[in-house]
Amino acid sequence: MTATSVERGRATRQRLLDAAVPLIGEVGWNGVTTRLVAERAEVNPGLVHYHFASVSDLLAAASIGFARELLGRTATQLADQPDVPRGIDWLLAELSGYTGTDPASLLLIESFLASTRLPELRAQLGDLVADFRACVADWLRGHGYDADAEAAAALLAAAVDGLILHRTLDPALDLTAFAGLLRRMVQP
Repeated sequence: MTATSVERGRATRQRLLDAAVPLIGEVGWNGVTTRLVAERAEVNPGLVHYHFASVSDLLAAASIGFARELLGRTATQLADQPDVPRGIDWLLAELSGYTGTDPASLLLIESFLASTRLPELRAQLGDLVADFRACVADWLRGHGYDADAEAAAALLAAAVDGLILHRTLDPALDLTAFAGLLRRMVQP
């Protein structure tokens, strides 16, 4: 069966997005070019601008898609944790896979930095982070946290982001050392 032009267009657009994701971490937001993305996606460079108004729009779409999937998966898996202490332990164990210099960390760091200059990206990332914090607040409330769950969720999310940034500078940082402090912070 032959793919329609719409299906081929969707597939090409997805190939461009998939190619952009690792490039952001590899060469930095400003280092990604039309040519680099096209080569990685194995498409004609003209297709980049056919599907996206600019390279920056492509990078924003790629980073938002990546962040949406990562935060969604994290929120879902956190919701599966049976209680707050084990949830904190699980979250820190998950974070230990991020060194601050791994592709996912670099992509998110580059995206957050780019969002300081791109209002649309900032708004979209802000919405994703707000949704994630709402999921964490719901999880905390569901496990008996009666205080200000929204504030605790924001603090927990900010701590996660900060720990990743600190691991960039100190790869030996033991994230499990923070478990007790975080658990006490969100004790039901």
